[in-house]
Amino acid sequence: MCDDHHHHAGTLPTRPLTRRTAVAGAGASLLVAQALGNHTPAVAASGTGAARGASRQSRLTRGTRLVHADLHNHTLLSDGDGDPALAFDSMRSAGLDVAALTDHATISDNLLGDVLAGILPQEYRQLGGLTRSGWKRTGEYADAANHDGDFTAIRGFEWSEPLIGHVNVWFTEHYVDVLQAGLMQPLLDWLRRKPGLVLDGGAGGIAGFNHPGREPGRFQEFHYDPRVRDRMVSLELFNRRDDYLFEGYADGKSSPLVACLNAGWRTGITGVTDEHGTDWGHPEGKGRTGLWVKDHSRAGVKRAMLNRRFFATRTSGLRVDATATPKGGKPARMGSVLRMRRGTVKIQLDLARDRSWRGRPLTVQVLRPGTEVPEVVKVKEFEVGPVLTFRVNVDVADGDWMLLRIADPTQRNETPGPAGHPGNDLGIAYTSPWWIDPS
Repeated sequence: MCDDHHHHAGTLPTRPLTRRTAVAGAGASLLVAQALGNHTPAVAASGTGAARGASRQSRLTRGTRLVHADLHNHTLLSDGDGDPALAFDSMRSAGLDVAALTDHATISDNLLGDVLAGILPQEYRQLGGLTRSGWKRTGEYADAANHDGDFTAIRGFEWSEPLIGHVNVWFTEHYVDVLQAGLMQPLLDWLRRKPGLVLDGGAGGIAGFNHPGREPGRFQEFHYDPRVRDRMVSLELFNRRDDYLFEGYADGKSSPLVACLNAGWRTGITGVTDEHGTDWGHPEGKGRTGLWVKDHSRAGVKRAMLNRRFFATRTSGLRVDATATPKGGKPARMGSVLRMRRGTVKIQLDLARDRSWRGRPLTVQVLRPGTEVPEVVKVKEFEVGPVLTFRVNVDVADGDWMLLRIADPTQRNETPGPAGHPGNDLGIAYTSPWWIDPS
């Protein structure tokens, strides 16, 4: 990260720019034209535009609608290249329904920041991050872009500890810097604290683990606090173009998915672009999240995230819904608790994209807990088309979580795990988990 944004702060617009005002304004910059044009340079070069994709209605469940989201993006307010006033318009023009700006919160705005910068290791120096004014402006841009039923714009921040990891936080009134280097607990305590007259807090917000394992400390090995389990809603397995299933495995570390869920966290699975450029939302092949919402609003998005009703992919317009039905029980969507000890579970998967995907041969992998990497207890081949139905045997003695990974067996995961592991096939999507709890 850098602190170049300090040199630009005085030149940024003080109100959100729309396509109309940007084009009409004298001397509209190339940045504006690129960010708000029909296609960004990257999209134009690839010959692809914002695809409409599959129908937003599930063939398995009722009462919710699919919205496509990107919940992790950066601007000049931290270490991104783009004007924050343009970001939401760009993401909306790319076909996204839900978007968040999550610039870095570091030590830059901490009263001790200047003092600490002289004594901390190199990794902690020159961390360009949010300031109070930047946080306020992010909220103004989000409020201006937000339209219930049409486009949901969210202000968030990325708590950024250079050695142990980064955490996204959404739906809070305040943001918080890294106050104690090397520790997760101060952030988790802040998430529980209600804002008061003296101290602010993040009560009411939700959070998620970002690019897990990219930083060596791995959130103090996913330091667990059961008091905030329900609020820590997500784990990024697709970040930019990378699949994090086996991140660090080549260096002797366990899968971040296994480390996180085995620690006790009940996170859903997200994909994000983690965009630092100026074409937010447009490049195909970067991570994104599909959310199943009851209503298209901030409240609806937050509820879907709290319920873990979402999936990760790197394909725009992809629809994924899945249910698990214990013998004698009712169908439960991804993110649900299965009240069972052992037995056969019927899995149903609804996956669709567009006509070009029909008949495409894929596999669905059932991932269960392992010590170093997930155990794949079933691999089912299928062709994209009808709803897929199959069964799998589940025993809570083998661990308390299960999720689906959809893969393309003709392509390879560029970050592989153990030889012969099905996860070495290219990941197409991840569902959020189900948790097995007989109590």
